[in-house]
Amino acid sequence: MKTIKIPTELQKMNNFFKNKGFEAFLVGGAVRDMIRGKEASDWDIATNASPKEVTSIFNKVIPTGIEHGTVTVIFMGHHIEVTTYRTETDYSDGRHPDKVTYAATIEKDLSRRDFTMNALAANLDTGMIVDPFNGQKDIKKKIIRTVGNPLERFSEDGLRPIRAIRFASQLGYAIEKNTLDAISQTIEITKKISIERFRDEFLKIISSDNSLLGLQLLEQTGELAFFIPELTSCRNVVQADNRGFHKFDVLDHLFYSCNGARKNSIEPFIVPLAALFHDIGKPSVRKVETDGLGNTIYTFFNHEKASSKIASQVFDRLKLPKATNKYVCHLIEQHMFHYESNWTDAAIRRFLVRITPAPGLLPLEVENPLNQTLKDLFDLRIADVTGMTGMPSLLSKGPWSQNLLEFKDRIDTILAQENALGLKNLDITGKDLIANGIPSGKAIGNILQELLETVLEDPRTNKKEQLLQIALHIWESKQF
Repeated sequence: MKTIKIPTELQKMNNFFKNKGFEAFLVGGAVRDMIRGKEASDWDIATNASPKEVTSIFNKVIPTGIEHGTVTVIFMGHHIEVTTYRTETDYSDGRHPDKVTYAATIEKDLSRRDFTMNALAANLDTGMIVDPFNGQKDIKKKIIRTVGNPLERFSEDGLRPIRAIRFASQLGYAIEKNTLDAISQTIEITKKISIERFRDEFLKIISSDNSLLGLQLLEQTGELAFFIPELTSCRNVVQADNRGFHKFDVLDHLFYSCNGARKNSIEPFIVPLAALFHDIGKPSVRKVETDGLGNTIYTFFNHEKASSKIASQVFDRLKLPKATNKYVCHLIEQHMFHYESNWTDAAIRRFLVRITPAPGLLPLEVENPLNQTLKDLFDLRIADVTGMTGMPSLLSKGPWSQNLLEFKDRIDTILAQENALGLKNLDITGKDLIANGIPSGKAIGNILQELLETVLEDPRTNKKEQLLQIALHIWESKQF
């Protein structure tokens, strides 16, 4: 019988259970990952000790889910969920059991779990694996299969179908046919789950290494059409014409863009989320035209603005944090930049002003918001280009990569010169203008904005005396 090495902390924790006459098992995802040869530090324990008995054994215990037999034990710096063996019956809300009953054995406890690969336990004393549903075999075959009848498992908990898709996306596993069929057949149960639970699984899907598989499964099973119908409206919206920019319809382009997006922003889902929604407004602005040679071409004028608006509405519905919503939509709205070598330095400075996030726009604090936005915007461009053909190799050489590298080098040069890229960088303030006879009010803001335009065009003008002369001239000539 197979065994795994039990971490030292859990061996020590087990001694406390043994000394009181109880048994304890490591269960769930940690066992699955250790069998896969992966490290697992998020530990869940199942035991025949009741919550009251667990509380009496350990010094620091939090009653996190005591109504379901679960407490959190703080042990050697780890927060470890400890749950008494249990069975569950009746799920009238399609999510939570109406009744929880303590069970006598670990095997009985494992029978209530979702998938065979998660219905595994490792004895904390011996490391021996308990595997009543052949989970190890499914892990070896890379198959996701429910414990028992999939229609019953999914009817009990509407989140389980989304979890199946998330596991497929994260692990690269195939969903067993009966299990996959049951996802579509129990969609009415899945519709009962809270939007927050769907959102959390959805963000894990798009942050995974194989988000393409997860997104395709969401569409195939009908889950995407229910939770984010705005995306499915992009299916069969043709954009490929003789200009050769696109290979796919809009939805597949978004899927491949998301799949090709880097996950190294301030949150791993930021750029994938922007990539998945960056063209979602295309169906609403699409026009079919003809070029001078009679060829059909498709245009999507201002689609970035339409996409940002639709994405914001979806993110509100998914209850994403407002700052995340605004920042991702900022990336979407700015993704249509088309740098050319003949851009002047002033044009690049104006680009930097345009993409600079407003104070507090980023969902997390970073040392340099502009640099972070630049990085994310370039990563979004890379994802967008990848999504045109589905081949990341397109960016490894050729005009796309050379263009981005050249643009980045020129941006780095301008940033190194510490140019004024905002009103706060001007060598003059509104108080200076007021002190020199320009009355406070709307005119001050307008004049400062014109001064910034002047400095963006020629950074050498960013000197107080020179700016004051220009400001007085503006005031005298325009009389705001």
